Amino acid sequence: MVPPGDVFGVIPVWIVVYAAAVVAFGLHGWLLYRRVFLPISLGRPHIRKGDRAKRMLGAVRIVLGQTKVLQSVSARWGDAAGIGHAAIFYGFLIMVAGYALLIFGDSVWGPFSEKLLSDAGLKVFTWFLNITASAILASVLWAIARRAVFTPHRLSFDLTRHLEAYLIVGLIGMLMVSSWLAEAFYVASGGGGPHAAAPIGGSIGRAFRDAGVDGGAAVMLHGLFWWTHYLIILSFAIYIPLSKHIHMVASPLNAYLRRLQPSGTLDPIPDIETAEHFGAGRVQDLTRKELLDGFACAVCGRCTDVCPAHISGKALSPMHVVENVKAYLVKNAADIRAGKQPSEPLIGGAVPEQMLWDCVTCGACVRECPVTVEHIDSIVDMRRYLVMEQSKMPETAKNALVSMEQRGHPWRGTTFTRTDWVKGLDVKTIAEEPAPEVLFWVGCTGALEQRSQAIPRAMAAVLKAAGVRFAILGNEETCTGDPARRMGNEYLFQTMAKQAIETLVRYKVKRIVTICPHCFNTMRNEYPQFGGEFEVLHYTQYVDELIKAGRLKPLRTVEATVAYHDSCYLGRHNGIYDEPRAVARAIPGLKLVEMSPRNRERGFCCGAGGGHMWIEEEGGKRINHVRTEHFLETGAQTVGVSCPFCLQMMVEGISAKGMEGQRQAKDLLELLAESVEPDGTQG
Repeated sequence: MVPPGDVFGVIPVWIVVYAAAVVAFGLHGWLLYRRVFLPISLGRPHIRKGDRAKRMLGAVRIVLGQTKVLQSVSARWGDAAGIGHAAIFYGFLIMVAGYALLIFGDSVWGPFSEKLLSDAGLKVFTWFLNITASAILASVLWAIARRAVFTPHRLSFDLTRHLEAYLIVGLIGMLMVSSWLAEAFYVASGGGGPHAAAPIGGSIGRAFRDAGVDGGAAVMLHGLFWWTHYLIILSFAIYIPLSKHIHMVASPLNAYLRRLQPSGTLDPIPDIETAEHFGAGRVQDLTRKELLDGFACAVCGRCTDVCPAHISGKALSPMHVVENVKAYLVKNAADIRAGKQPSEPLIGGAVPEQMLWDCVTCGACVRECPVTVEHIDSIVDMRRYLVMEQSKMPETAKNALVSMEQRGHPWRGTTFTRTDWVKGLDVKTIAEEPAPEVLFWVGCTGALEQRSQAIPRAMAAVLKAAGVRFAILGNEETCTGDPARRMGNEYLFQTMAKQAIETLVRYKVKRIVTICPHCFNTMRNEYPQFGGEFEVLHYTQYVDELIKAGRLKPLRTVEATVAYHDSCYLGRHNGIYDEPRAVARAIPGLKLVEMSPRNRERGFCCGAGGGHMWIEEEGGKRINHVRTEHFLETGAQTVGVSCPFCLQMMVEGISAKGMEGQRQAKDLLELLAESVEPDGTQG
């Protein structure tokens, strides 16, 4: 757009343009400092460092590539909002690239505009900007209609329906329209050049001119709409730090500071023996990354929309946890800096306790978030405070933690020992079989829960059929500590983790195979925090490796239609999707079906994660009953799992639905053992 003439006929337009920009962007910077930087600086200085190139490349892919925004478009149950957002985002990038030439024009840039772009180039670029503005305006109109008329569930939450959402899309629409009208009245006033040939602005201008619009009025209207356009841009700069659209500034930094380890990894409390505070009972106990999450949040509702706790009718809304923390921080930052105690507590005030205990740490919210918010970190940090400083937790959680402290496992009341499952099998301990090919880590549930004992027995049969020399720890095996860490007792976790690491190091263990995704995730991703560097494989990875190497050959036909359920800690948190399916497909006669659309990356939790194998659910339906309904919808006879927690949850869900005897739940290892053993038994 060509700028209007001198202001009041006296002040050169470029002076006013630059002066207004300095004021607006100066205020923008001041607001960012006061409302964002200072509050975030109150948090613990836990800024992630290292791997700068990887962080930068990933951030560029997320921000400029819009990969997280667009990920839901390919989902059959997703929506196309990502396309509209990407259209607006890329449209703005294109238009900003052209503003330096086409808004400020020759009077500002002088001869540089001719050098930078020829007349032909300017004509093409003007066309391109007109078309871009059309795409942005179409996206804006679609966004308004979608919010007001065709409202998806995730936009029905209170925070997503705020009037500022309409305000911002309205301003974007006005920005596009004012650009056309400024161009149109420039042409109507007799202006020429590339703008006269523009497909929209130029056409409107020629129509006005042909209709006999007064030249003086056209000049005045050109100036009006040019300044309207420019002032909207400056208004955005001032408004962004005051609104949810601060995510435009915060999300690129959030993407850079994202967790590079698998999403199932939790950070330890550093120097726990000397720490003054455990967890986050105050907003300043949260890390700066956790506080940044609130400003990066786009309030889109995607996280809450996929949360199994929310879907099953519980109090938890991941979006509200993050947004409530941000609102609390902004409200109380000045008092906290002045050393005053906020009148309202963080937990029990801004964030209800029940929300924290509803979380199953499945990672659906983290995976779905387009701006890399990591909800689980904040939730677990607040659980740590409740458990370690306040001793406040559900009674069922307390019972499990006491059992872990006293007996080394969470299965309170079990009468089994760590080696009862091996009765009748020729399975050696590592003391009897030093330096085995692999150490088979059985896990508490596989060893101590009666139904789950079939899984390690099947594993032993499969390993023997493949000729693998393996051993177990037997009574020297303890809980990995995973339930304690997810429930919030970080001290107990670190104690158990170090004990397990000492045992593994003493036996010089190099390669570990687990049947439990929770043990797998903890040992693989979290034990290195304490010097426990081992090669850890989930059995689906190892068995797939054996089959591909020709060491294991499933031969017996297993006639079954199996709907596979993805474990959160195997799939979403660690990206293992193909190996379980490859194992299932290797079994002759087995027909594998998907629990689509809630499968793979968008799999639905069984309800046992985050310590909920032992924490009783409150409110709404049981999560495993919702998941069982997904299974029953497939029409399959068997739900196949690769996790002892999932197995128990699905067994109970099938029974609760009155389908016991008609449907069944089995671990893939049980099905595989039927195919590799001569008589189809498991000892």
